[in-house]
Amino acid sequence: MSIPATGFGHYQRVGAGYAGRRRPDPRIAAQVLAALEDAKTVLNVGAGTGSYEPMDRMVVAVEPSTVMLSQRTNGHPCVRAVAGALPFANDRFDAAMGVLTIHHWPDWRAGVAELARVAGRVVLLTHDTDAAPDFWLMEYFPTMLERDRKRMPPVDHVCAALGGRAETVPVPHDCTDGFLGAYWRKPAVYLDAEVRKSMSGFGLLSEDELTTGLLRLEADLLSGEWDRRNGHLRDLDALDIGYRLVAG
Repeated sequence: MSIPATGFGHYQRVGAGYAGRRRPDPRIAAQVLAALEDAKTVLNVGAGTGSYEPMDRMVVAVEPSTVMLSQRTNGHPCVRAVAGALPFANDRFDAAMGVLTIHHWPDWRAGVAELARVAGRVVLLTHDTDAAPDFWLMEYFPTMLERDRKRMPPVDHVCAALGGRAETVPVPHDCTDGFLGAYWRKPAVYLDAEVRKSMSGFGLLSEDELTTGLLRLEADLLSGEWDRRNGHLRDLDALDIGYRLVAG
């Protein structure tokens, strides 16, 4: 099957190393597993390296990027395909899941419809860009927020498409999954180029946008300005910065 590059080409360029940097956080994993309920067969779409796939159930993964496929080690079978054209029969699985992937799908509605076609329950971890608009990182990279608002489907629209509901996924201060919001209490970590490689939002910035934001962040950390504005975050154990788990 010929797979168009749209929606996953970014991971063909920068996906190497995701297995080490994007390790599932056990607290988030617990929410995902609870949302899957008693599903015995699970399809993971946009599966990447396999984070959050339950190990005590029969799982089939779908992933279009060969770079990501090459890093999978959990033994679950994996099919190279895209969300909008799943090569499975109707109601093949008890549940289908997708973790921080829906914003990469060229047509998210078509993808959601496909997940609902092949599974009795759908669970999606996504981000609501309007739920926590004051996340300090976006002050340094405002165009990242603008892009995310264009590519992230509104959570209420996803809920409506699935006939489901959304629950908040707080991000722990010691989150082991290196997605974009993971280091909200550790701002200096964002200065590390290797860390940023596991965050698709940074990969979409121009060199000027990236350099300008990093220089501002570094200067504010050195001067103490970041702490004057955001130091209260260092006392929090977890923070709601817009991550949502939609199930229906």
